[in-house]
Amino acid sequence: MQDFPVYKKINTESLIPYARNSRTHSETQVDKIAASIKEFGFLNPVIVDGESGIVAGHGRVLAAKKLGMKELPVIEASHLTDAQRRAYVIADNRLALDAGWDDEMLRVEFDELSGMGFDLMLTGFELTEINEIIFDDPDKSGGDENPYTQKVDSPTYTPEGDKPHLNQIYNNTKTLELIESIKQSGVGYEEQQFLIAAAQRHTEFNFSDIANYYAHSGAEMQQMMEDSALVIIDFEKAIENGYVKLNQEIANQYVDERGIDYE
Repeated sequence: MQDFPVYKKINTESLIPYARNSRTHSETQVDKIAASIKEFGFLNPVIVDGESGIVAGHGRVLAAKKLGMKELPVIEASHLTDAQRRAYVIADNRLALDAGWDDEMLRVEFDELSGMGFDLMLTGFELTEINEIIFDDPDKSGGDENPYTQKVDSPTYTPEGDKPHLNQIYNNTKTLELIESIKQSGVGYEEQQFLIAAAQRHTEFNFSDIANYYAHSGAEMQQMMEDSALVIIDFEKAIENGYVKLNQEIANQYVDERGIDYE
């Protein structure tokens, strides 16, 4: 059995692109890779030939340079012959293209990640692609149909147990980190206010604990939680206000039982 290649760290500027690399990397793609690295970290090492020549990872190196990363993890593949190295430069990019997607499972993952407040575009998909997967409609790219500003499905939680502490029902750690970074930036005041508003999208809510908190709260707090759509009591009003978009199965049930079309 062949030994695993050697792993080490190397200076980013010392990495040498393969001059005959047939795979291209647009500025848009490099920006996406950079955004992914900022969110998840540099999780996929660059493969080099033993002399700092890049075999696989050209796009990741371009993104790392854009982010100002001084060192990168690499795997030494010095065991490859010249022919193997040149062929792998092509194979590493081509083999991944043969993979497909389980659209239904992808839809479930996107629905749940959206409900957690995660920025779905960090998965590398375009907004039109995300809408096509979630809504079966690529044109729903904004307004009331934007998947980042509403819940796609409406989960139901039954209050159980005692009233939780407020810090149990939401997590705004990333939001606060972003706001602090924005305040220390050199952008203008109006731009800061826009970015601060956008940062709120990263707050995560635990809706099962929110239901418990609501059940043990006073009337004024309950009303404000309803107004914020943290808890849905008047389901039809929530639909009318755009807080909830019924999935097809529930929408059909409303039409069949009430004769009301909520689509």
